[in-house]
Amino acid sequence: MATAALPLAPARSRAANTLAVTVVVMLGTFMQVLDSTIANVALPHMQASLGAAADTINWVLTSYIAATAVATPLTGWLAARFGRKRLFIAAISTFVVTSMLCGAAQSLGMMVCFRLLQGASGAFLVPLGQAFLLDAYPKSKHPQAMAMWGVGVMVGPVMGPVLGGWLTDNFDWRWVFYINVPFGILTLLGAIAFLHETPVERRRFDMFGFSVLSIAVLALQVMLDRGQQFDWFDAWEVRIEAAIAIAAFWIFAVHVATSRHATILDRELLRDRNAALGFIFIFLTGLMMVSTSALLPPMLEGLLGYPVLATGMVLAPRGFGTMMGMLLMGRIAGRIDARLLLLTGLLLTAFSMWMMSGFSPQMTSTPIVISGLIQGLGMGFMFVPLNIVAFSTLAPHLRTDAASFYSLLRNLGGSIGISLVVGVLARQAQIAHADLGSAVTPFTVPFADAGIANAVGATGDTVMAMLNGAITMQAAMIGYIDVFHMLMWVTLAVVPLLLILRKPPEAHRPDPVEAASMMD
Repeated sequence: MATAALPLAPARSRAANTLAVTVVVMLGTFMQVLDSTIANVALPHMQASLGAAADTINWVLTSYIAATAVATPLTGWLAARFGRKRLFIAAISTFVVTSMLCGAAQSLGMMVCFRLLQGASGAFLVPLGQAFLLDAYPKSKHPQAMAMWGVGVMVGPVMGPVLGGWLTDNFDWRWVFYINVPFGILTLLGAIAFLHETPVERRRFDMFGFSVLSIAVLALQVMLDRGQQFDWFDAWEVRIEAAIAIAAFWIFAVHVATSRHATILDRELLRDRNAALGFIFIFLTGLMMVSTSALLPPMLEGLLGYPVLATGMVLAPRGFGTMMGMLLMGRIAGRIDARLLLLTGLLLTAFSMWMMSGFSPQMTSTPIVISGLIQGLGMGFMFVPLNIVAFSTLAPHLRTDAASFYSLLRNLGGSIGISLVVGVLARQAQIAHADLGSAVTPFTVPFADAGIANAVGATGDTVMAMLNGAITMQAAMIGYIDVFHMLMWVTLAVVPLLLILRKPPEAHRPDPVEAASMMD
């Protein structure tokens, strides 16, 4: 009996190390994605403190997103050149320092500069974290690993506005950045102690491909950020930015397809059907997740009159549903065809959008909570199987490259989704306002007659202002409903792609020592 128990000591040691790697990776991932949204609710306070204008303060958000998008494709090359552990340590160290500098910024220029550095350093944390987890767990445990990692990626953006609002109300807007310091130091110490280094290889850097891709991403981000402000393609600036983005993306695609040397996007990733379709799915997942996150807070606060903290509490079940869905998927994903789980997630998400299309200004918080919970479940059902399908057929040496472009496309999907829904919302609200306003005539509303309104005096003006306010509120609600309908049909349109996906190979059954090492 004593000799049979000997292998359990190293098995427990490996299990403890795997748990430590998971905690370190989760902390780093959660901090990076949290910072993409935590500053949103603090922008008005920052604007006054930094002396910024209303049309420039948004660069605090845009600079972070743009820097993250540009730096993410570098992850594979830097990890191969210097090692994953060294890159992770450098990234988290820089992230902590730049978070402190953001909190101490005294002008908008300083803030934007520090946010650029913060976004560039944080860009490596998410793909590196995914690669570390896939290596730390055996293939039979990949569903659980991706479920835990996905909790940080998916719940972080949802919790950002809640935590940011609480910190701003109870302390100061600078604490939305200072909060990263203690957790960043813990992550740094854990990375030094528990992460394992990967072999270093001499790998040619594709400077041309990186430059062209960076130009394309930057032009797209600036166009999306400023398009709504300048009425999109009515302005020459937006047309030029769109032309640069399209041309640069086209040049990058031709470069990847025809280059005789290794490119920043490995062609093996595009030859793998599941990985290539995974890129499409994660782009659409980012679009759905971030666009809904951008729609609901303004609707609740501006249209329904919810305070900031109440908005966060009403939206919190969405994050709770995502977490529950991911943890459930971690348990059952290896036993059920991942394509069926993806289908379930898509249908749940579409159903939640259909529920949201029934919102009204007179509703209670119950429909918001229930639809958010269902949408969170749907996102959780999609995210874990999607990772399994996309990475199941890839060689281990391609995981870091795949994870970096995975993160890039999720971020781009979110940026495009925000601009898409904001543009459609504004257009549909204007159309609805015109339609509703056309029904206000002297025959339907006496005060619409100029003579009667002038005779009544101030009372008539007050009634007309109230009437216009009611029409504006109803028109805005119709605009939100139209956007939710659109997102429902976009979600359903993705379903046929499931027919092209290959079934992931069966995970191998671990031996007893491996099973003991993974015990929780």
